[in-house]
Amino acid sequence: MAEAERPLAISAPDPRTLELIFTAEALARLKSKYEIVEADPDGIAGLGDVVLSRARYIIGQPPLSKETLDRMPALRSILNVESNLLNNMPYEVLFERGIHVVTTGQVFALPVAEIGLGFALSLARGIADADLDFREGRELWGGEGNARARLLSGADIGIVGFGDLGKALNRVLSGFRAKVKVFDPWMPRSILEDFGVQPASLDEVLSESDFVFIVAAVTSENKGFLGAQAFASMRRGAAFILLSRADVVDFDALVAAVASGHIVAASDVYPVEPLPLDHPVRGLKGFLRSAHRAGALDSAFKQMGEMVLEDMDLMDRGLPPMRCKRAERETVSRMRSKPVERN
Repeated sequence: MAEAERPLAISAPDPRTLELIFTAEALARLKSKYEIVEADPDGIAGLGDVVLSRARYIIGQPPLSKETLDRMPALRSILNVESNLLNNMPYEVLFERGIHVVTTGQVFALPVAEIGLGFALSLARGIADADLDFREGRELWGGEGNARARLLSGADIGIVGFGDLGKALNRVLSGFRAKVKVFDPWMPRSILEDFGVQPASLDEVLSESDFVFIVAAVTSENKGFLGAQAFASMRRGAAFILLSRADVVDFDALVAAVASGHIVAASDVYPVEPLPLDHPVRGLKGFLRSAHRAGALDSAFKQMGEMVLEDMDLMDRGLPPMRCKRAERETVSRMRSKPVERN
């Protein structure tokens, strides 16, 4: 296909790269079918009218103004490979023009759900602490090492949030025959019931669960909504597992609740990343730590590229995107997650 005939796609996937999200074979397909113009996310407006007028797709989530969008009459879709929906463009203009805003964030759902299961099992059986004790020659053998152990099977489990990650978590927990309660104010009861979970209030999820998984996105309505009162309402010894974003939690209150011995916890996310070396959570007993690595698998990144290619092909043929998740006009502007800085 001649250069002038190929649709133009602006590539601004920072902090990701095309090499991260596409296999070598998929990247070759992308470049053979599209003219790719690589750009700094903050410099889209400076690309010039020739490029902007031809651009059919943007791969990434660069900040865009209405004035820049007015110079892009051919734009059909913004394919967000950062996964968080940032409030950095006039979504009302995009929706009015019928420009699809889609995200590949669901590729992280299963990897994060699986590590969440690992956190729960480790907290329930003391796996990480037992390993450290063994390395240092102070292990407890047999029943002595199980004084606080419990089974995940048949446990009362609570999930806060039931988007892609909540659904994936429910799937990986299905073999444990647990009783699962879910709180999600954006989800109808009938949908929750169709997934075999019990709709519940936040108070019920917190106070009636042995394990509480937090998988809710940060929105304008829930920032810091889980604080000291929430942790105090939990069963003594219950496990609090934070998998989505730290901003939904009062992190100091979480640290205090674990330090008091009232609950145990695990987290893959933190208020500041990387976490300062002197942060109290680093040495906190009863707290299982992971460095925001739950979803960052190469297989997940490469799945992003396949989804992007499939949806671009659909839109090239006048069809709507189906593999990526489309942003909704009613909720997109409420999202408040911080952009990722590391893959």
